[in-house]
Amino acid sequence: MSTAGSPPTARSTGVSDTSPPVVGLGASAGGLEALELFLANVPGGSGLAYVVVQHMDPHHKAMLAELLQRVTPMPVQEAVDGMRLRPDSVYVIPPDRELTVVKGLLHLEHSTQPRGVRQRIDLLFESIARDQGAQAIGVVLSGMGADGTLGLQAIKRQGGLTLAQEPASAQFDSMPRNAIAAAAADIVAPPGELPQRIIQAMAGATPPSQPMPPDPGRPGDSLAAILQLLREHTRHDLSLYKTSTLMRRIERRVALHNLNNFGDYAALLKTNPQERELLFAEMLIGVTSFFRDPEVWQDLAEHVLPGLLAGRTEATPLRAWVIGCSTGEEAYTLAMALREAQDTLPGTPQQIFQIFATDLSADAIAAARKGWYSARSVEGLSPQRLKRFFTAQAGGFRIDNGIRTKVLFAQHDVIRDPPFTRLDILTCRNVLIYFKAALQHRLMPLFHFSLRPGGVLLLGGSETIGRAQSLFTQLGSKSKLYQRCDLPVGAGTVDFPVNYHTALHKTPQETIMSPSTLPHPGNLQSMADQLLLQTYSPSAVLVNAAGEILYVSGRTGRFLEPAAGKANWNIHAMARPGIRAQLAAALRQALQDQKTIELTGLRVEDGEQYLLNLTIQALREPKALAGMAMVVFREIIAPRPSAAEGPDPSGLQQQALNLEIERLRSEVRALHQEMQISKEELQATNEELQSANEELQSANEELTTSKEESQSMNEELQTINGELQTKLDDLALAQSDMQNLLNSTDIATLFLDNELQVRRFTEQAARIFHLRDGDIGRPLSDLASTLDYPALNQDVLDTLRTLTSSIKQVPTSDGRWLSVRVMPYRTLTNQIQGAVLTFVDITKAKELEFRLREGYSEP
Repeated sequence: MSTAGSPPTARSTGVSDTSPPVVGLGASAGGLEALELFLANVPGGSGLAYVVVQHMDPHHKAMLAELLQRVTPMPVQEAVDGMRLRPDSVYVIPPDRELTVVKGLLHLEHSTQPRGVRQRIDLLFESIARDQGAQAIGVVLSGMGADGTLGLQAIKRQGGLTLAQEPASAQFDSMPRNAIAAAAADIVAPPGELPQRIIQAMAGATPPSQPMPPDPGRPGDSLAAILQLLREHTRHDLSLYKTSTLMRRIERRVALHNLNNFGDYAALLKTNPQERELLFAEMLIGVTSFFRDPEVWQDLAEHVLPGLLAGRTEATPLRAWVIGCSTGEEAYTLAMALREAQDTLPGTPQQIFQIFATDLSADAIAAARKGWYSARSVEGLSPQRLKRFFTAQAGGFRIDNGIRTKVLFAQHDVIRDPPFTRLDILTCRNVLIYFKAALQHRLMPLFHFSLRPGGVLLLGGSETIGRAQSLFTQLGSKSKLYQRCDLPVGAGTVDFPVNYHTALHKTPQETIMSPSTLPHPGNLQSMADQLLLQTYSPSAVLVNAAGEILYVSGRTGRFLEPAAGKANWNIHAMARPGIRAQLAAALRQALQDQKTIELTGLRVEDGEQYLLNLTIQALREPKALAGMAMVVFREIIAPRPSAAEGPDPSGLQQQALNLEIERLRSEVRALHQEMQISKEELQATNEELQSANEELQSANEELTTSKEESQSMNEELQTINGELQTKLDDLALAQSDMQNLLNSTDIATLFLDNELQVRRFTEQAARIFHLRDGDIGRPLSDLASTLDYPALNQDVLDTLRTLTSSIKQVPTSDGRWLSVRVMPYRTLTNQIQGAVLTFVDITKAKELEFRLREGYSEP
């Protein structure tokens, strides 16, 4: 269900002290920029280990470690099986592997799932949650799909920290958007800001033994202000939730923002709409699964469902309502259980049941309507159920259409929205435990009203019906299954949440009134008047000009019924088909002419046919009700002839015929008015459609042009890509040719840039300067050599200054002589970009020169 979540835990764990806190980073192949931004902004000495999982092609060499090393001073290395995590280090997943963390060590395994099905980020995050506990940190960055959402939820359940990239800053926003929609992200921010938010959250974590600093002012004022801000932002009132639950969730947000108290957090909420959304999502963490608590479903299937389904027809289907359905698992579980129970009753029609599933979270309802679940979500299902009720699709499983069509999902607040009625099953599991006792007592009579006689209520393992033993009877000693008692309940026991503001401002005493606590009249006459009104007054509703029902008197279930889909407390949507058109026309006429309209002999079907008289009275007095209308329902009971007089067939037939004629006349008048209104609306709609059609045609032409331009640009890009690849191949070949040429000349050559740093060298130069590949970029003055040439650095500078070459003969420490030539490095555009130094061995020439000098010097 979607309701307030579990309490946060302190950031302590059973992990070894030598194991640093682990930050899991998840992104797709297109999330490189987000990863670079994140790592480039990690502060030095954070003491965290960063493990990166990226969706990548398993058949291409990975260069992720080299690319990330360019933006961070932390060492970046590809993960190796058994490698121990170190603080201030980055570990990157290798291609075609699955990476997990166990006891502070990295573990690699070959991927067992085909491409498109692998959920590598979820796998890493779940292992971090198990290994690190409250130290676990998960970050979802740019990417396609929903990988990472389940992993963040696992970390969140352990009390860890979860973060997601702001979708607007993501190149591919599907992964962070899914994580946010599932209320799995504690913090949402651009990737460059996330590292600092992690450091702040860790510094601001409040140990359980350290209480939250007190708020200035009266206690509870800040909490009330926070709930008021949420109420204004979401139109949902959480003040009836348990205070301890609310405090735990708000304390978590306070700690994440490193604030001092609730008052500071309330000030933040006023200026940060996104934080209001995150706080509301924090209150609505959905914890659900298929066939959760299997023994409950077994008990339901064996002892309840067969009896409820027996004798059903398509005209009288079984109706069920699942409250707090979250992402739909429990609603679909009930549908599967009903379908399996139906198999045990041969001859029952397919359209035998209908399930209404509601939740407070719009995101959860959207996910439930999709009916798609990951492979991990359906792990608990038997192979038989998986094969029968699901179809493999897009790396997960989609619910079978035959089950999907039996469940109607709607966003609904059980506190303020009208209930579904005429139900056979009502499930409200693990919802009441988050409500205050006053709200629990108020909901029980409402559940009793919603169920048909003999209907069944299913609660969670920690929930009871409280003081409503007179309304329900428990089925079995262990099961939380309750059957509705067929006891008359006065209208005062059911507190209908028909008005949002009224419901919000009711006191607890007003909310839980029962016959034993209702104030008694002061005298016998008042008591008698109250009894007469409750027993003999006709059913009626008070509506405004838009048809919204503001007040209900008596039982109106035979005339009004909540429509399927999102809860709608409107008389036009709730009226039964036989009276809908006439009621709409009469209500419009009564309000327009400010008079009373009578409709007689209307035929209504509710399993059986009966006749109904309607009275619609426009109200002027009192002023508080001006502009509203009272709709009164009077069911016609056909008179029965006495046994003494005997039947009078002709009189009864004439009476029935007159009623039928009057009903048809009323229906014709109503249909005529509706037809005239519909004609005018259709005319206006037709004009709007024609205008929209012209705009769509224009947009279609623009899209066609854009498509052609895109195709042309794509072809050009492919051509350019081919040309660039050819040039790269030519450059690589030219580089190889030059390297071979330089080596074949047996001349030592050293290339320097304008800063006298090594750019390139030949193998022969490596013998003179003891160079290695890692010396590229080192200054010439830092190089050790065998040359006896202390003025070499200055001569190179003079060459770059005068642009004239210099040649000198220099001895070496190993007894050789070299001819050193220094000349400027000129590009094809005649630009000077450094110097070229060549070293030619002239040892033999020098030896010959010395011998000749010695011969001339002899007498």
